[in-house]
Amino acid sequence: MPSDILVQIAVIAFAMACIGGLAWVFLMPRLDGSANAAKRVERISTRSAAAVAGGRERDGVKRKRQVEETIKDIEQRSRKKKKRDLKMVIRGAGLSWSVKKFWVISVIIGVVATAGSYIAGAPFAVTVACLFIFTLGFPRWLLKFLTARRERAFLNEFANSVDVIVRGVKAGLPLGDCLRMVAQESVDPVRSEFRHIIETQALGVPLGDAVARMYDRMPLAEVSFFVIVITIQQKTGGNLSDTLSNLSKVLRDRKKMKGKIVAMSQEAKSSAAIIGSLPLIVMGLISLTTPSYISLLWTEQLGQLMLMGCAFWMFCGVMIMRKMINFDF
Repeated sequence: MPSDILVQIAVIAFAMACIGGLAWVFLMPRLDGSANAAKRVERISTRSAAAVAGGRERDGVKRKRQVEETIKDIEQRSRKKKKRDLKMVIRGAGLSWSVKKFWVISVIIGVVATAGSYIAGAPFAVTVACLFIFTLGFPRWLLKFLTARRERAFLNEFANSVDVIVRGVKAGLPLGDCLRMVAQESVDPVRSEFRHIIETQALGVPLGDAVARMYDRMPLAEVSFFVIVITIQQKTGGNLSDTLSNLSKVLRDRKKMKGKIVAMSQEAKSSAAIIGSLPLIVMGLISLTTPSYISLLWTEQLGQLMLMGCAFWMFCGVMIMRKMINFDF
């Protein structure tokens, strides 16, 4: 009998232990709030992950819009300033003249050329043409020639200067110090252009606007790329070293492409030069062998008219050939 009671007590105790264990497992989390806490943590983590993803997406869209707006502003600014005034053209040629000094020098050149033509006994029409050509045409052509030469020298050194900025940024230097290093260590005209940026920034002008003014003095596509990169980095941030490294690669590829185009078009340029110089060479040889035969062209009025007509058509032919062999890319 006592053994049966002990067995019953053991069974009841085991059953109560099992019930207590089940209650501990299933009811205790609900009673102490751990299950609800776990659910809340899961909901918060899910929401935070979704919020972070949505925030990143919104930031990406916002940054993309800022980049698009910046590029549009730069393009509109370049269109508005596409026609440069004479003062900016003189600065682009690397001259420190004022507009008044340029016109004074142009008038002096025109007067000297006209006086020389008059003393040489040239016809009145030729003398008047010399006045207009050497007063209005030749100085402008000289400015254009100096500007083109300065732009070529700038492009030859610009990619190296961008590489200097890239190495400086990767080394941890601020962008302003990198620009100052280029302004001190590079060769002209890159050194003078970056010195203008440093001086303009020292007057309180933001870096983006200071760099944008370089495009006014040097209206090149490569400078426009550099302005866009710096302006976007100043407004939206980003990895400047990688962006400038890609820009340097683009500049070097454009330089290689330009060299290939020049090499491929050199034959056409040589042919055009020979064709354009043949009439002058023939006229010079005839004037040396039989001067009386060709002297009618500048002693008779009909000959002078013929010379003027030939010069006009030669000019048209040279311009057409120049247009055919010049490739823009």
